[in-house]
Amino acid sequence: MEIESVQTQVARFAQVYQALGKDNLASLETIYHPDIVFIDPAHRIEGLSAFLAYFASLYQNVTSCQFDIHHTTAGDNDAFVTWTMTFSHPRVQQGRPRQVHGCSHLTFTDGRVSRHRDYFDMGEMIYEALPLMGRLLTYIKARLGQ
Repeated sequence: MEIESVQTQVARFAQVYQALGKDNLASLETIYHPDIVFIDPAHRIEGLSAFLAYFASLYQNVTSCQFDIHHTTAGDNDAFVTWTMTFSHPRVQQGRPRQVHGCSHLTFTDGRVSRHRDYFDMGEMIYEALPLMGRLLTYIKARLGQ
């Protein structure tokens, strides 16, 4: 795959994610390979149908979820994308919006994403929003910085 075509696929990936919502999750089918392997700090999902079911479940439980893509870098058949996800969940921090900063490593096969690995801090996403654990993590981070 040529670099230019990977750059085009990364641009399409960014476009889909920045417009993603509960009503258009099917748009994910246009960018992912049928044999997608998706990995994040909490999951490993294989296959497009399992991946789409995972996203449907995620979006069913959140009040809102928005991705802002900041930077992309493309190689021969892979890319890195940095992003901020802003989401609100009724059971996390009383439904107030939270931001999670992360990056994704994407590998392309036949013009679609065949491997997607997300890197982000689960503490930033969930644990810091929990009353007791959040205070403990804040304390630990402060102590590590001394």
